[in-house]
This record gives sequence, structure tokens and C-alpha cells, in this order.
Amino acid sequence: MTNSTTEANAVQKIHIGNLAVASTEAGVRELFAPQGEVLSYERPLNKETQAVGGYAYLEMSTADAAKAIAAINGKQLDGQALRVTEAKPPRA
Repeated sequence: MTNSTTEANAVQKIHIGNLAVASTEAGVRELFAPQGEVLSYERPLNKETQAVGGYAYLEMSTADAAKAIAAINGKQLDGQALRVTEAKPPRA
């Protein structure tokens, strides 16, 4: 496999912050779709309340993720200005 093929297949995890409680997976996927294919979506639950938090994660190809972060950071979804960034690895 060549390096360009490896880069084309690389996956980037994106953090979506300031997500409204009312926001749905379908709404998030629809917002991100023009930037490329959303490979996965995860919206963790609060451990104590089991309610959705104000953030989610999704995965896209590295190239699509860069486009999505640039295009969607600060955009409104369900009345909230989203903070879209590259996800950081979990703390040890």
C-alpha cells in the first residue's frame, strides 16, 4: 500500500461541542454530509443522570474531517453555535 492510499483511508475523530440536548444524530449527520461521509457517530451519556451531554463525536476520513471542521465550527444547529474540533485522545 502506498503512503497516499494510507492517507486517503485514514480516519479522524471529531469532537462536536455545545450541542443542544434536542439535537439528534440525524440532524448532525445531515449538517456534516456536504463535507463527506460520516463513518460513525457517538453521543455519550452522563454517567450519573444517563442523559445526553452537550457534545458528541463522529468519525470521517481525515481529508473530509479537515473540511468539516473548517466549514462547520461556529455554525448553528438547533439554536446552538457548535464548537467543532479535532478530538483529543482520552486522558490516562
